[in-house]
Amino acid sequence: MVVFQYGSIVLFNVSDHEADGYLKIVEKHASGLLPEMRKDDYAVVEKPTLETWMQGGLDYIVLRDLSIDGIRTIGSVLGQSIALDYYIRQVDGMVAEFTDINRGMEKTGTFTMERKKLFQLVGKANSNLADVILKLGLFERSDIAWKNANYAQIWEYLRDEYELTQRFGNLDFKLKFVEHNIRFLQEILQNRKSDFLEWLIIILISVEILISVYNIIQEQM
Repeated sequence: MVVFQYGSIVLFNVSDHEADGYLKIVEKHASGLLPEMRKDDYAVVEKPTLETWMQGGLDYIVLRDLSIDGIRTIGSVLGQSIALDYYIRQVDGMVAEFTDINRGMEKTGTFTMERKKLFQLVGKANSNLADVILKLGLFERSDIAWKNANYAQIWEYLRDEYELTQRFGNLDFKLKFVEHNIRFLQEILQNRKSDFLEWLIIILISVEILISVYNIIQEQM
């Protein structure tokens, strides 16, 4: 079992009914559990007679020798893939939310979101991007892959197999869409605040003029 600090767990050679026991152990030491668990299956086969170091296929990989370093290398990519899927779904939800806001503005011509809600979306977008880059270490090659060309081959193959770079590119594109919408809505809120301040100044000036006129009338009486 390989447990990553960003929340992914990779189990090797463990049956489905045994997996629940391992997960319960992890839950005792975990915080911020998600309401829904996502999982994926991938076959790893050891074949000592394999002529090459490794051979890949559809949803499986064959290795001539499966060592602890091999398990760590494979686990790192599988863990990143399932975690990236979580962040993609988070951002998809934000894109859908902004799409609804834009459709509402198209129909009504008004924007009713509170400033606090918008700031929460800003924080969520920023934290998602930071988590993907910093916590997942999506663009950082593992130490094992740096030191050993065979494990680097496994690492690169699995990253291509799970399309990590392409999926991050799609995620980044969606985050840019969210960022554009946030900037646009912030400008609306800022203009709304400016309009309010302008009207407040006009009202204060009007009150001051009325007081001055009243004082002049009083002096003439």
